[in-house]
Amino acid sequence: MRTLSTVFATCFFFAVAICQAAAATAAERPSVLLIYADDQRADTIGAYGNPHIRTPNLDRLTEEGQSFRRTYCMGSNNGAVCVPSRAMLLTGRSLFHVSEKLDQGEPLMPRVFSDAGYRTFFTGKWHNGYGKDAENALSRAFDTGDAIYLGGMGDHLALPLVTLRNGRAENRRVAGRYSTELFTEAATGFLERSRGSSDPFFLYVAMTAPHDPRQPPQGYGERFADSPPPLPPNFLPQHPFDNGSLVLRDENLAAWPRDPAVIREQLGQYYAMIEHLDAHVGRLVESARRADPNVIVVYAADHGLALGSHGLLGKQSVYEHSMRAPLIFAGPGIEAGENERLTYLFDIFPTLAELCGVPLPPGVDGVSQALVLAGEDAPARDALYLSYKGQQKAAVTDEWKLIRYPEVGVEQLFHLAKDPHEVHDLIDVPEHAAKRDELQSLLRSLHAAADDRFALAVDSLKPRERDLTGTPRKADRWQPDWIVERYFEADEQ
Repeated sequence: MRTLSTVFATCFFFAVAICQAAAATAAERPSVLLIYADDQRADTIGAYGNPHIRTPNLDRLTEEGQSFRRTYCMGSNNGAVCVPSRAMLLTGRSLFHVSEKLDQGEPLMPRVFSDAGYRTFFTGKWHNGYGKDAENALSRAFDTGDAIYLGGMGDHLALPLVTLRNGRAENRRVAGRYSTELFTEAATGFLERSRGSSDPFFLYVAMTAPHDPRQPPQGYGERFADSPPPLPPNFLPQHPFDNGSLVLRDENLAAWPRDPAVIREQLGQYYAMIEHLDAHVGRLVESARRADPNVIVVYAADHGLALGSHGLLGKQSVYEHSMRAPLIFAGPGIEAGENERLTYLFDIFPTLAELCGVPLPPGVDGVSQALVLAGEDAPARDALYLSYKGQQKAAVTDEWKLIRYPEVGVEQLFHLAKDPHEVHDLIDVPEHAAKRDELQSLLRSLHAAADDRFALAVDSLKPRERDLTGTPRKADRWQPDWIVERYFEADEQ
């Protein structure tokens, strides 16, 4: 239990810090535009060397700003990885220190900015809690918002939406247009109303794209129909062993073994959704800069996606394709370039707080990267810890990764510097035994430091092998008819 003196000290800290922030003039404090994509791999930006996708607006943002090329979602304790990712983003807290429903009274980034004099607005996907829990968390975080989807996934053309006004969710309706367009329209409307204001804004736009259903808008998917993207370098028909989450909603979107033609077709639909998203990123950035030339733009995604890599489709793994995400900062005083620093998505909160002169509340685990953005030297992490449920754990360094699967007693060792696609497992190669032992020790240390409640080893192991050939599949209720006909009913014939 905290002592009275501790409580008093905390209250005094907040009072002083808020007064200090309020004393700063509006001209000294930049506004913030935070765009969070859904399920976007880190390698789906043209400027990063992907010749198969067209992302001119994101390319321009990478040229103007600083790209963090080794940014990760720390993981998840359930299959909906986006839920803890968004909770970690909004609190700056790590996986085992955050409540996914945001219902423990933890300070939330937008509310901290609001208390410091920022006008806050939210549009897009709110996936922390359900029903009244979600509405309560939303109103605790933001002052206002519109075109808000309180669920996790759905038909991009028919999402149920609400408006946040006076602390309440109201104006309930079903969208009749594509989600990316509606969220952009709500955000640009707020930005137009913000022009000329003396107070800076904090605008959070949480897209549902490119999360499935993979239904690109008309005019975007056609160019991939006859020439879909190539298979990823680490494509496999099936995962080589049971990772604990081989059969679940995300993985059911294609049959086993994976058909290369189906994977390429779905990649084309996925890329098309990102290209459509990119067009609206351009609109958002332009509108934000008109509203306040002193705006900081942050572009990130909640995590990545497999889509054929390692025989997987979803994000329920600790491989690079699923846990790495794009992260770009751009704005006044931010040095252009890119870096390979090991960072988490929950570093965004403390970084923005420092850049904006907003007091950071206690309990934040993230590390500010503000010095890096200013082109100065700053201490860097030596390693990161990744976790998916009790099934997968990983230690990541600048050059190496060790993955442990406690439930089946399997380990993998990858030399990321030479093998970024994690194709060559070196766990049993004698010349790398010392590195294996070193990373096993590191994994144990990181596991303890993270307060991970799941064990690194279990007494009774499950079978390692699992052949999913012919496993029955069922479409979820959000998939449109044409996707069901193409990827489910055709498979049954």
